[in-house]
Amino acid sequence: MKKIFFLIILFSLLLNTAHKASAQSLSTTKPTESTYKSSDLPQWVKDIRRFDIITFGIFPFSMFFVTTVTDTLRWRDANGLDFSEEGRRYAPWPLKSAGAVEMTNDEFTRTLYIAAGVSVGLALIDLIVVNIKRAVERRRMESIPSGSYEIVKTPYGTQEADDSTDAEKN
Repeated sequence: MKKIFFLIILFSLLLNTAHKASAQSLSTTKPTESTYKSSDLPQWVKDIRRFDIITFGIFPFSMFFVTTVTDTLRWRDANGLDFSEEGRRYAPWPLKSAGAVEMTNDEFTRTLYIAAGVSVGLALIDLIVVNIKRAVERRRMESIPSGSYEIVKTPYGTQEADDSTDAEKN
């Protein structure tokens, strides 16, 4: 009886058109443009955003590598990198055997903190490199004298060919 009641409720909900989700907006006004543009933001805000993206983007990779190194060190300390079935209980992920010994909470916490530190460190290195490049480019642009220049483009080799024919004629 409960199954029949449940099926009747389910079919009535599925067939009812009032529960359809509409993809269209109910408002008739046009959406306004965004209130800010990327060029309006100060450079330090863009730098913080880049730092944030790099930190969280690198974290999964750093967590994987730090976990692999931690497991390898645990494996070495436990049984000297023994490849037998019993010895691989401490091995890193691709080499682990059935019944592997998991990390303790302290080891996992330490691994997590080291991975976060590596992520922040790499993001700081990127921030420093980008700021140095920006400063070098700014100094280069400031060293260029102001004024207008006339750039004359000639096809490669035509200038030299004209000079050599003039010299041969004289």
